[in-house]
Amino acid sequence: MINSLLTSIQSLITLSPAEVDIVKSLFKEKIYKKGDFFLEEGRICTHVGFVEKGLMRFYINHDGEEKIYDFSQENEYVCNYESFLPQKPSSKIIQALEDSVVFVISHKDLQLFYANVREGERFGRRAIEAVFVQLLQDISSFYTETPQVRYERFLNNHADLQQRVSQYHIASYVGVKPQSLSRIRKRI
Repeated sequence: MINSLLTSIQSLITLSPAEVDIVKSLFKEKIYKKGDFFLEEGRICTHVGFVEKGLMRFYINHDGEEKIYDFSQENEYVCNYESFLPQKPSSKIIQALEDSVVFVISHKDLQLFYANVREGERFGRRAIEAVFVQLLQDISSFYTETPQVRYERFLNNHADLQQRVSQYHIASYVGVKPQSLSRIRKRI
């Protein structure tokens, strides 16, 4: 099952057979049941994960209201880098929306990956660059696009998620109340 992870890594860097063995030794399979937390608010994010199977949501709890800002599904990474990189407590929450199989690597083992895989640091740089660019696009979208445009972008970028997450979760991600999402869906 680790083949998807290896394919993802090898889309950014080349791994020798010995380095494939290093990856296999550093990443551990972890099972999350629906509702389990990958990261709870106030905890330090100690792992980066690669979703082999399942779905995770990223959200903040703002005055008792959950505000979803991202999802990770199969063949995507899951981490709160804001907490993971400096090893500081998180204000964000990551939770399994489905039973999930995730390959995780600890902060300490990621440093071993960087040190022992010839292009390991290059992989880390390229991966975090992609996260950074996506974050800038998301911020820009939130301030410059209407909720309808954000919903249409959600449908284009995450068409398969529409059947896997509740309308409440989609509304939160788009930044509207469920009633407003219903009106947007009727207009489209």
